Amino acid sequence: MFQAHLERGHAKPLPVVIIGNGPSGICLSYLLSGHVPYVRRSSVHPNPILQRKLEEMPEVSILDQDLEYLSEGLEGRSSSPAALLFDALLRPDTDFGGTTDSVLSWWHQPERAIPHLVLGKNLPGGAWHSIEGSMFTLSQGDWMGLPDVQFKDWLSKKKRGFRNNRATAGDIVQYYQYYVAKKGLKKNFLCGTLVTSVKKLSIDSKACYGDRDSRDSSSQWNFSEKSKAHHQVDSGSLFQVDGLVTTINGTQPFSVYAENVVLATGTYDSPSWLRVQGEHLPFVHHTLSALEEAVKDKEIGVMSDPILIVGAGLTAADAILFAHHCNIPVIHAFRRRVNDPGLIFNQLPKTMYPEYHKVHQMMKEQAISCPGPYEYYASLPEHHVVSFTEDRKCIFRDKSGHQKVHNISMAFVLIGSNPNLSYLPNNGMDLAVDCEQPVSSKRNPMDVDPFTYESVHEKGLYAMGPLAGDNFVRFVQGGALAIAGSLLKKANKNPP
Repeated sequence: MFQAHLERGHAKPLPVVIIGNGPSGICLSYLLSGHVPYVRRSSVHPNPILQRKLEEMPEVSILDQDLEYLSEGLEGRSSSPAALLFDALLRPDTDFGGTTDSVLSWWHQPERAIPHLVLGKNLPGGAWHSIEGSMFTLSQGDWMGLPDVQFKDWLSKKKRGFRNNRATAGDIVQYYQYYVAKKGLKKNFLCGTLVTSVKKLSIDSKACYGDRDSRDSSSQWNFSEKSKAHHQVDSGSLFQVDGLVTTINGTQPFSVYAENVVLATGTYDSPSWLRVQGEHLPFVHHTLSALEEAVKDKEIGVMSDPILIVGAGLTAADAILFAHHCNIPVIHAFRRRVNDPGLIFNQLPKTMYPEYHKVHQMMKEQAISCPGPYEYYASLPEHHVVSFTEDRKCIFRDKSGHQKVHNISMAFVLIGSNPNLSYLPNNGMDLAVDCEQPVSSKRNPMDVDPFTYESVHEKGLYAMGPLAGDNFVRFVQGGALAIAGSLLKKANKNPP
């Protein structure tokens, strides 16, 4: 369906291109495919204030209502009002241990569909493909589901269930692929694509019809209001999305034009570095998958020098658990105190996350003050990596400023990740809340309108999921609701 849009110089731009095919992109594709949420007539929401608001216009879809009004006063585990609203409608009292069904009824109204293309590197599922399949989610399994197909129902058909109310990454990937197929979304997805550039065009209408010279005339973001193409939306936005697509015939470049672009690429593409000497050496890695590959290829084993794991987050903990399962000795270095309240392990219920509690106990009990023999695990709290050396040594500095040296076989620096926005001008910094700092899902997300998720700095450009500060699958769906509502309003203003 979309092959023509990948050929350079194709005439008609698409209304929407979504970059990223994880749960954010999947949910938005579902809404843009004409699946419209209404409040079920027989339902009663446990929040009496929200219930009273929902009763005011029961015949009007949620997409067409005032999200700001509906979400006013809602509280929860997200700072996004749209995310809290959609979550409250899908899972009415889940934070209080309730089991009330969703108050939404989904109607398929094809006449309300907006043509769109979803670009992704892998099969639908996004970053979940890079997580080892047996790893368990931090969130409860029920919270990983998408609209109108409960995850637990799909899992029960597979004769499987949750463990401590949590699901494996492998099951999640399968569920997302099933969802795309079940809901008839495959025709909107183009996998195997790498986006290399998104540019807002400053051209006259002939560029939309394949004039190569005019097409190359683009600005960083701003463009003259006098040079709108005749078929553009009211904001005058038109974007060129360039990249590479890999098929059975090889890799080839593509260009596609879009009136609106949605950024849903997540935040896991670019692992954070320590920025210390020797970090570029071949035995130093920055992904959990590198550890899995090293074990698979028998580069490390029971008799190896210990591996070094740097970091005090859940990815580092997953690496420790994996190494422990394989009987690989570990030195674990991290900058925080073990009892630091900001440490994620001090925030997780012990009964729900026993394996992470086990790692935390190891961090407390098996700290070492100097090099020496140990069994399979030793922790170095409040230690900073100073450098790596070519003969596979790591030099540390402790809280007192003293240095120590440990022999290691490999190092895995797992201290978080940042979004790779190299396809945007200035790496997307101009679109962030603080335009002087890199985009960060936790510290400096993209600056978007909270009820449309449209960029405050660039009309026609949207951001959702971690790029907009929504870091859990449960809450990224509110961004999809807000964006779909915004795009539908634009479409109603500018009918084809």
